[in-house]
Amino acid sequence: MSESTIQNPVGWFEIYVNDMQRAKTFYEAVLGTQFSKLEAPGQPPGMEMWAFPMQQNAMGVTGALVKMPGLEAGGHNVIVYFMCTDCAVEAAKAAKSGGGLVKEKMSIGPYGFIALVTDTEGNMIGLHSMQ
Repeated sequence: MSESTIQNPVGWFEIYVNDMQRAKTFYEAVLGTQFSKLEAPGQPPGMEMWAFPMQQNAMGVTGALVKMPGLEAGGHNVIVYFMCTDCAVEAAKAAKSGGGLVKEKMSIGPYGFIALVTDTEGNMIGLHSMQ
């Protein structure tokens, strides 16, 4: 990220769930919010995403509840996405700095690109860029 670009570091989060309806009911009850269904190009079969509400000019970030085959809920299955200029660059830096590469840069259609890496403690984090 260039020094001339000023932004908060976190741009998105995902909370992985096993039972989407149960999770939506919980968050709607606790937070008094409603979700909107997200569809992403190239979304794997069985993947389901429901986004928390977002206000363009409000503080903070938004994210989604995600149900995806192979990623179980609980433990450490919340992913925070950090904003980058080009997520492939930061993913390479993560691998060179003692972390690991989980998923190379991939397109998420009109929403840009993501890469998934692990830190030195085994935590998975996401990297997001528009290019």
